[in-house]
Amino acid sequence: MALSASSLIRISPISHHGKSFCTRSAYESTSRLSLQASANPNPKARFVARRRESTTVQQLERPLLEYMRLPASQYSVLDAERIERVNDNTFRCYVYKFKFFSFEICPVLLVRVEEQPDGCCIKLLSCKLEGSPMVAAQNDKFGALMVNRISCNSSSNNSLVQQLSSDTIIEVTVEIPFAFQIIPKEAIESAGTQVLEQILRVMLPRFMAQLVKDYQAWASGDTSRQPLGTGEI
Repeated sequence: MALSASSLIRISPISHHGKSFCTRSAYESTSRLSLQASANPNPKARFVARRRESTTVQQLERPLLEYMRLPASQYSVLDAERIERVNDNTFRCYVYKFKFFSFEICPVLLVRVEEQPDGCCIKLLSCKLEGSPMVAAQNDKFGALMVNRISCNSSSNNSLVQQLSSDTIIEVTVEIPFAFQIIPKEAIESAGTQVLEQILRVMLPRFMAQLVKDYQAWASGDTSRQPLGTGEI
């Protein structure tokens, strides 16, 4: 650790009848330093997970690329139990509950869809944690990033079999609560990363399967855009 000259304190004793006393200014400086040290923010843990999921799709009379180029306003919510539309390109998603150490957590995501030539990009706008009072108290102590890039292979648009891909990355940074600071930071980060990896391992295949079903319904002439999911994991 490097210290600047201004952060060094010199305490000069004053001798009076054989007794030494610190100057008042030095005492006040020491007190200020102590207060600054106690005001340091809690240590933070960082969790990062990435997963790529691909599936083959049998192309029907209406091509997959045309489906992937639909405006977000025409998207099905896929699963009405877990996804609700906020506006044309913004959705609220309820992730399934999971346990982190002894706490049960249910994240609620607000995401925006950005249309792209061969698919779309889903970006996280905000995340709220639901659960016990201690879980809810972490909402102003963490930050999250998430990007899910969904695409199809536009170079083989005439092929009867298409490749549908999802590439997702999640990053979470959270202040470590005082009660958890006895646990090594590396152990907390390892556990948090494993939780994120498990979420992606469960959710992405399910999401891709729902997307294929929705494409098949749309390609068969169903324009209702009704959700096909049931909320089950």
